[in-house]
Amino acid sequence: MPHKGLESTAPHVAPATTVGELTDWGDQPDMLEGQSHSSGILLWQNDDKTSESALWVCTPGTWRLSIPGDELCHFIAGRATYTSDDGEVIEVTPGTVVHFLEGWTGQCIVHETIRNVFMLR
Repeated sequence: MPHKGLESTAPHVAPATTVGELTDWGDQPDMLEGQSHSSGILLWQNDDKTSESALWVCTPGTWRLSIPGDELCHFIAGRATYTSDDGEVIEVTPGTVVHFLEGWTGQCIVHETIRNVFMLR
């Protein structure tokens, strides 16, 4: 059963820090170490699926990633390290906001299960 706030004219979930009605999104692709598993709640997606907003949870592990569009993430739980292919290190903890520019590539190490809200476009 979908979360009742998703039917709103302004889709929402509360409290985002602990809501547990998550959809299983499967194992994280491009694993390098461990086996991160993702789940979440899709709040909104446009018709051609090029833009979306969601709540995302990911368990510990290390994986490669390539950001397909500009993505703004607000981390609300957990701890992770993002390292770009050019060596820049971004440490995320609860309260961190990161704007990944389209085409950002690197790796993510999830140290403690992370939870974030994001908008990808």
